[in-house]
Amino acid sequence: MSMIKTKIWKALQAHYEVICGQHMRDMFAGDRERFNKFSLQHNNLLLDYSKNRINEETMSLLFQLVREADLENWIKRMFNGERINHTEKRAVLHTALRNRSDQPVMLDGQDVMPEVRAELKKIRELAEAVRQRKWRGFSGQPITDVINIGIGGSSLGPEMVTDALRPYGIHDMRFHFVSNVDENHIMDTLELLKPETSLFIISSKSFTTQDTMLNASTARRWFLKNVDDESAINKHFVAVSANTRAAVEFGIAEENVFKMWDWVGGRYSLWSAIGLPIAISIGMEHFEAMLDGAYEMDQHFKTQPFEKNIPVVLALLGIWYNNFFGAQTQAVLPYDQHLSRLPAYLQQADMESNGKLVDRQGATVDYETGPVIFGEIGIAAQHAFYQLIHQGSKLIPADFLASITDFHCIKEHHRVLMSNVFAQTEALMKGKSEEDAAAELQKQGLSEKEIKELLPYKVFPGNKPTNTIMFRTLDPHTMGMLIAMYEHKIFVQGIIWNINSFDQWGVELGKQLAVKIQSELVDEQPVTAHDSSTNGLINFYKEMRPKNS
Repeated sequence: MSMIKTKIWKALQAHYEVICGQHMRDMFAGDRERFNKFSLQHNNLLLDYSKNRINEETMSLLFQLVREADLENWIKRMFNGERINHTEKRAVLHTALRNRSDQPVMLDGQDVMPEVRAELKKIRELAEAVRQRKWRGFSGQPITDVINIGIGGSSLGPEMVTDALRPYGIHDMRFHFVSNVDENHIMDTLELLKPETSLFIISSKSFTTQDTMLNASTARRWFLKNVDDESAINKHFVAVSANTRAAVEFGIAEENVFKMWDWVGGRYSLWSAIGLPIAISIGMEHFEAMLDGAYEMDQHFKTQPFEKNIPVVLALLGIWYNNFFGAQTQAVLPYDQHLSRLPAYLQQADMESNGKLVDRQGATVDYETGPVIFGEIGIAAQHAFYQLIHQGSKLIPADFLASITDFHCIKEHHRVLMSNVFAQTEALMKGKSEEDAAAELQKQGLSEKEIKELLPYKVFPGNKPTNTIMFRTLDPHTMGMLIAMYEHKIFVQGIIWNINSFDQWGVELGKQLAVKIQSELVDEQPVTAHDSSTNGLINFYKEMRPKNS
């Protein structure tokens, strides 16, 4: 049966018809306990979801929805290593990578934890060797630059976390992340490097990913052009891959190939050796603190009742706006400069996971699934797209993320920053009525005619939903908690929508066509095998490109 035909779905739809015209201003005016009712705290992490278009009946119905979706059983199945990624016949065990207990994690009758712990030990050895300047290049010099070559989850996660935890990082070493097959990305990076002090990390599960391997080959040629000694590659290239043979053929020593498992999806892999740049940057003690934070959120997610479960509540609010209010987007607005890459990271985590139109039974869904995720650092975004959120015609739910204290915590800076967090969420909730806007203009000394002309532009409707996620400080432990929180939120929504959040077949079609078209670009002959637009674009490119390109 389609989800939208269930009794609970129809009850939620009927409830939406009642509540959709209500304003949050009135909800707050009528209930002084609203913050206490609609906020959750887990240690130093606070979720305030009181500024949402909900009441107690809304949440009661949503919790009933998630129970009827059998979420409790799905959580057990995921953590127990069942092959819930049914289209690829794979388990989903990224949580095993941050299992900090002494409990086994079973897959097909085997405990995966000995392998996970062995790989963590190997990560520690490399990270400490590089950080302590014991890892030396071919000329005997220590490493000054670490270059991660990967794509998607093999790049976005390590880059995001390395940036986020920069205050905890080693500051006399530079970290570079190359993902774009556009030659400018790799060439601009290589311009900054010296081969004798560079360490390249090639991250590709198959070691055949076209974008990654083309960039890796370019880096290899650059290195050998400057060094002219293939044996030196061992000291300057390591790999993270499931294809050890291909990595060795590339020239990487087998002991420098780190393991990947098919039960870890790329967008969930930063907890593994994919996180090597993180471990080198912040050190293994802090990397393991991040694992601790993620494990703590895993335990919260597994054990807390849904009413007190932060990922579950976030997921249900997303369902409420996506499927009942018709919201197409979700904004992620971190008020912390070091979280500048978080929106891009969550774009992949969410949109690659839940951007699906076929359910687990292979039927096309007749309801909305994953939203469009976008965002930017909060202060910059206020001067960019907040205008649309405040006064535009679209409903855009938003997550505000902020730390109570900062690594540096210059009082004047941080208080201005936090005042904007509190002001923006209040303004989005309350808006500004016509009466208040008119009174404000009168105080400015405007005439009645001027007020009448300007008044429509000064009214803010408000009633714009926000979540505020606050934490004591953005340290490694908190970083782990935040990432795991969003991972589990995405999982819950996939269960409610009855889709597989762990495959990504939509990524493949464009790649397949690109391989075919690539062979058509080797000569100057016009092509006719495609639609008229694609033919026209290819032929224009061929006519206009320089003869040597």
